[in-house]
Amino acid sequence: MTKHFLTSPLRFYLTAPAPCPYLPAQQERKVFTSLESSEAIALNNALTHAGFRRSQNIAYRPACEACGACVSARIPAADFQETRRWRRVMAANGDLIRGRSAAIATQEHFLLLQKYLAARHASGGMAGMAFHDFAGMVEDTMVHTHIVEYRRAGGPGKGQLLAAALVDVLRDGLSLVYSFFDPDFPGRSLGSFIILDHVRQALMADAGYVYIGYWVEGSEKMAYKAAFRPIELLTGGAWRRAFEAG
Repeated sequence: MTKHFLTSPLRFYLTAPAPCPYLPAQQERKVFTSLESSEAIALNNALTHAGFRRSQNIAYRPACEACGACVSARIPAADFQETRRWRRVMAANGDLIRGRSAAIATQEHFLLLQKYLAARHASGGMAGMAFHDFAGMVEDTMVHTHIVEYRRAGGPGKGQLLAAALVDVLRDGLSLVYSFFDPDFPGRSLGSFIILDHVRQALMADAGYVYIGYWVEGSEKMAYKAAFRPIELLTGGAWRRAFEAG
């Protein structure tokens, strides 16, 4: 396992209880620390490997008192199997062109995010986000991050932005910080496509893993992550293979 050595002590803080967005009967709490230091890149690597997620210059992970359902998940790129289902998703999006840009928020990105949130997360905490909030989410960082865009290559709508992802580049892989897409194209399975394409990107870059956030047993919102097999979950302080391919 890769070890990360940090020279500065860390201070961790605990949020107050709040309604859980994944399991309605539960209350959530998070432990978090700041990434605003000269060691932000190394710290982000170490904490992501330890099950934290990044939001701007904060790294956090669940610290709920009565529930441990949120488990960090990552896909081992070299072992991932593209099933018939995943090949169909890739084929359905064969007309999309991937582009990579610096982590700079644009009005085009923001309009797509608003459309996505209105359709998929209208009651969520991000639903009322203004452009300056979005710009902070994208640009307020001291780590290696970028935006990946997916645009239509030709025909009607050529150049249209259909999906985007904010991605951290880690020492051992890629971390999908946040992704969003146009909900008017359900047949494309754009959310799954973003993950699949990042597995391919990880393979091309000889990066080990694609970190996909938390898998939450019992949550319909997070159930789709279990379909990416094999997958590794962080349990008992170690990354363990949870599902076999196929």
